[in-house]
This record gives sequence, C-alpha cells and structure tokens, in this order.
Amino acid sequence: MKKLLGLLIVLTVLVPSTLMANGQKDETQSKTVNLVYANWEEGVAWTYFLAAVLEDEYGYKVNLTAADVAPGISSVAAGDQDYFMEGWLPTLHGVYTEGTDIVKIAKIYDKGITGLIVPKYMADAGVTKLSDLAKPEVVKKLDGKITGIDAGAGMMIQTAEEVIPEYGLDKAGIELIPSSSPAMLAAIEKAFKNEDYIVGMGWQPHSMFGRFDLVILEQDGPVIFESNDIYILGRSNVEEDLPEVTEFFKNVHWTNETIGPLMVYIADSNLDTLDAAREWKDANPEVWQDWVK
Repeated sequence: MKKLLGLLIVLTVLVPSTLMANGQKDETQSKTVNLVYANWEEGVAWTYFLAAVLEDEYGYKVNLTAADVAPGISSVAAGDQDYFMEGWLPTLHGVYTEGTDIVKIAKIYDKGITGLIVPKYMADAGVTKLSDLAKPEVVKKLDGKITGIDAGAGMMIQTAEEVIPEYGLDKAGIELIPSSSPAMLAAIEKAFKNEDYIVGMGWQPHSMFGRFDLVILEQDGPVIFESNDIYILGRSNVEEDLPEVTEFFKNVHWTNETIGPLMVYIADSNLDTLDAAREWKDANPEVWQDWVK
C-alpha cells in the first residue's frame, strides 16, 4: 500500500511536467497577451485601460510595449506581438499594413481627424489656412519650423512628402522637425504662455483640444489629411489563438465623451499609468461592462 501511494505521488508530480514538455501550455502561458502601442495620449489611455480589463475581468497576464508606428506594426506583422492598438486606416497607416497578413480586428473609433494645428491667437491674427504658413512674416515668427511628433507617424510622412511641397512651404523656408507627442505638447504649452507662434500636429481623439484653444488649419489647396477610422490590428491567426481577447476587442468602441475623461484622468494622476487606468475603470463601469461577456 505504501509503495502504491508513493507511486501515485510520483505520477502526480511528473505527469503535468511531462505534458508541458510535450508542448501543452500551462494556464499562465495560455492566458498571456502581448499589446504594442504608439506613445500617443489616446492610445496610451485605451491600451492601459483595456489591459486592466483583460487582467481584472478575464485573468490575463498582459505585456505592454511602446513603439513607433512602423516598428510597432511590423512587430505584429512578424508575429512577435499579438495586437497593435491604434491603426489609423485607410490613409495614415495603410502604408505599413499593405502586403502583410495583419488583420483588422476591430474599429474602436469612428472618423479620427488629423491636421496641422495652431493656437487660436494665431488664427485670430490671420493664420487660418495651410497656405498662410508660407507668408514671410509667418515663417519668421515660426523660426521656419513645424513642430512634429515621432518620425514614423503617418502625419509626419504626409506633412513631409505632401503638405510641405504641395503648399510651397519648402520654398518658403519651412522645415518639419521630428520630436514626440509629449515633446510637441510641451512646446505648445510653452508657446501659449507668451503667445508665441507655433505649428504642430493635431488629431482627435486627444485631450489637447480640451487643454488648449487650438485650430486645425484649413486645407485650401490639395486635401491631404482625410478622416480615418481607428482599428486594433492583429497578427495572422490571432483570432484562432486568442479568441476571447479578440471577441472582447470587437465589442470596444470609444467616443470623445468616453475617451476624453480617461485621457485627462491618467494625465492628471500621480499613479502609475496602469493603476490610474484601473482606478478610472473601477469608477466608470458603465463605459465598459457591455464590452465584457
């Protein structure tokens, strides 16, 4: 009897490890999801928020990775990441998805708007159109620069390759200076203090329009910035590999009224980003409960 009991204990210990050695995933492995996002305020907000929901409501371990758009989408196309959390399609990020096996998982925001932005005091002074940026007095006050975001962003490519040449800004002495979304916003905040001239990149959804009185410049020549829907993009076979996560993402939809308060809450919080997103989640169940099975 003692020998039989000892044998059962040995089998209890060995069988699970043998199964895993033969390729069967354990529970921790099967409940892991990898999300990559661009370091833009709206994407940071909803990525960390959705990570909190996946952890709290579904029991997943969520790995979060920040990346510029091009390498972020490439990592999903290569299968190194499961989802890219902010694909603006068709025009802004379409160049990165063409010819890949990337899947449009879910449209989570309708008709995102992009364009070059100026403070309202510049618009009040007559700078309301893209062509106004070529005026010598405006070029001088701008110190000949447009303040950009990360170099791989679709808006940066459109501005450099289309806006600047099409509107004659290169001949006027305007150049595009890459930086990052946080650095651009810091520059805008600094400009507002002294009513200095500045041109930046604007898009909605974003809390910048709530924090600053900004105007999107009119495209009085070729229309280059078009509205885009925002998608969560997935790697090939992710729908089969992570059906529960994929189904959850398909239920997600943001509006300015829901993502706006979340962005502000995270930005103003002293908490870690994930903790701030979780705190807002717990305080606003009406936003997300219908997304969860």
